[in-house]
Amino acid sequence: MKILGLDTSTLTSGIAVVVDDQVVTEVRHDASNRTADLLVAIDACCKQAGIAPMELDAVAIGAGPGSFTGLRIGMATAKGIAFAAGKPLWAVSSLAALAHDGAAQLANQQLFPFLDGMIAAVLDARRGEVYAGIYDAQTMQLVGAERVMSPKDLVAWVTDLAVGRLVSYVGDALAVHADVLAPVASGWMTTTPSGLGVTTVALAGDRVDVLVTGGPAYIRLAEAEVMYPDGIPGAMRKRP
Repeated sequence: MKILGLDTSTLTSGIAVVVDDQVVTEVRHDASNRTADLLVAIDACCKQAGIAPMELDAVAIGAGPGSFTGLRIGMATAKGIAFAAGKPLWAVSSLAALAHDGAAQLANQQLFPFLDGMIAAVLDARRGEVYAGIYDAQTMQLVGAERVMSPKDLVAWVTDLAVGRLVSYVGDALAVHADVLAPVASGWMTTTPSGLGVTTVALAGDRVDVLVTGGPAYIRLAEAEVMYPDGIPGAMRKRP
């Protein structure tokens, strides 16, 4: 089975081509300039793998949470590729993909005590907040439901859920909230969701085709929705 895995929830897009559970090629794409052509990066990844987009069996996309603009770009791109190839689109949590990336790093570093604990996947959400989800490091089951919160509340939340278990943190939030997250910095792995992580979660899941119905998982309201709950003045009013 040939799978294209894609995540655009952060300013570093993750792209991977996986064939029969083996990584053929994996790249990171700088998306800090949103005009950068994601399709070009995906095409280069497929060419490196020696696989044409039409030969894919499925496309897996990290649906968020994360950057609103990045998620929309990623979802639209993934849908376009899947539609053109006539193949299913699988959507998974970007935080779950990030947690799998963290577990893989722990295993590679042979940090087995942490594999008996929990992984907190944490991404910067801007506005002084973070997106976070907590997973069991062995089963990768969600322990603490994904949510958006302040970095200060994150530390307290994880402490309450851990109940003495070792916790490893993974994500990009530490660089932005270094002062508040200093108490947990020693157990932090700085990275962003990878295309491989997305593919791993998708293959382990229900593989529901969301080509028609799928959309980004924002978790919170957009700033415009917060400022104008009834619709932007002078524009169409929000439907009831």
